[in-house]
Amino acid sequence: MPELPEVETTVRGLARYLDGARLARVTPRRADLRRPFPADLAQALTGATVTGLSRRAKYGLIHTDRGRTMVFHLGMSGRWRIDPEDLALHDHLVLETASGHVLALNDPRRFGSVDLVDEGALAAWPAFAALGPEPLGDDLTPTHLKSALAGRSAAIKLMLLDQRIVAGLGNIYVCEALFRAGIDPRKAAGRVSATALARLVPAIKAVIAEAIEAGGSTLRDYAQPDGQLGYFSKQFDVYDRTGQPCTRCGAPVQRFAQGGRSTWHCAKCQR
Repeated sequence: MPELPEVETTVRGLARYLDGARLARVTPRRADLRRPFPADLAQALTGATVTGLSRRAKYGLIHTDRGRTMVFHLGMSGRWRIDPEDLALHDHLVLETASGHVLALNDPRRFGSVDLVDEGALAAWPAFAALGPEPLGDDLTPTHLKSALAGRSAAIKLMLLDQRIVAGLGNIYVCEALFRAGIDPRKAAGRVSATALARLVPAIKAVIAEAIEAGGSTLRDYAQPDGQLGYFSKQFDVYDRTGQPCTRCGAPVQRFAQGGRSTWHCAKCQR
């Protein structure tokens, strides 16, 4: 599943073609993805000018001069294709700009989504209303984590995946951040010390920033809008490295199931 760095990379790639562009045609090529396309999607956006693009958690936002924002989620396998030679079977939504560019939302598994939200209602939109702070924002601090995790007996790894604690963190980058901070992913969140949280916050920020710089992590179906592959996966310390030597101490990286997902860690370095 594309995580925050992949979505941020996607938004930045789309901005090169969409920011300031007029949408000459908007064409849904089927009725739905994970849920139906908005009934007025084509009517609301055709002829609109894109005033900017942004990201919230794992959602991309395309803002327009009509006060309507198209919010997209890439689901498990979604990606945008820019100026494809031909439209493919799984190109389910097509945006055509007045300057002649074609942008196709491709989603073979159709777990993604597209919504239209009034600009003034974005903060209160149900998917956004309960989200925690952005990982790279000033509101993610050790103090925030200490307060949010106080008294929680659930594992720190699972709590960091809770979007109400931190918005947009996913399995890959939580595993990597916990390794950098030297925290056992199984440790009860409420028992993680203030000193450890002071290591964890910069570790989260660094991992996310480095992954964005690398264009994300190419796993299975993900690619950037221009077709290029992200290469942060070449920098993994623990994720998907079962049995390989820890990059810090050389002990074998271990994998175990946690909350229905795989967790990787170094038992020697993470306490």
